[in-house]
Amino acid sequence: MTYRSLLVLLDQDPRCAERIELAVALARGFDAHLVGLAPTGRLQFPVFAEAGVLGGELIDRAWALLREQADHAAARFRQTCRRAGLASIETLVVEEDTAQALVRHAHCSDLCLLGQPDPSRPQHLLERDTLEQVLLHSARPTLVVPYAGAFAGAGRRVMVAWDDSREATRAVSDALPLLQRAQRVDLVAWCETGDAEAAMRPRLGALQRWLRWHGVSAEPTVECTEIPIAESMLSRAADGDVDLLVMGAWGHTRFNERLFGGATRGLLASMTLPVLMSH
Repeated sequence: MTYRSLLVLLDQDPRCAERIELAVALARGFDAHLVGLAPTGRLQFPVFAEAGVLGGELIDRAWALLREQADHAAARFRQTCRRAGLASIETLVVEEDTAQALVRHAHCSDLCLLGQPDPSRPQHLLERDTLEQVLLHSARPTLVVPYAGAFAGAGRRVMVAWDDSREATRAVSDALPLLQRAQRVDLVAWCETGDAEAAMRPRLGALQRWLRWHGVSAEPTVECTEIPIAESMLSRAADGDVDLLVMGAWGHTRFNERLFGGATRGLLASMTLPVLMSH
């Protein structure tokens, strides 16, 4: 199993360059085709009294600006790929909502790379909504890159966050190409009581054996914690010098605002390393 096509979002985020660098490193490592997707996004207009008179002109100007920004992002992507000497790249500029474009084009890619929304940016809420919509609706795994730090070498030391759920199972399967290349893989489950710890150990052992059949050597651990799971994950990752986290983006209800509670929302808000998520 390997990744043959990667998709990376091209946008106006100052950290887009670091996201592209990681995508280029992965494409080179897997000898994969790299697609840079530059959606224009949708127009965001305030309501004002003169909208009826000036609306048409303003809309035309706004669309032209969005298209120009997307074209510039695509040009920067092509320049980076040329410098890196990638043999197989593709650039797509689409006049479409960002989340919808990502979900649609991810159907024909093995892995999608997005950035963690930076809370200091004015577009933070819109970017957070986009990321959550992609995680909810994409048929492919999403690799989320933090808004601070350099991560071109991510994937040498991987931690799998395991809770025996469908989402975690899918995330591990989706991450197999990375796990097979990793120098070290840790399987970690978190619990709050000793009884839960005893119940989880056999399931971790079964996962360890399944990974071994796929050529992945992994060390299982069960940790009991009294702090929020997201904090415990990041603490464990820092202590183990982990550079990639694999986890399911899970939820327990049908309501979007509640699907991203707990560990998933906590990681999206405070991640310090790239996180591969599947839902």
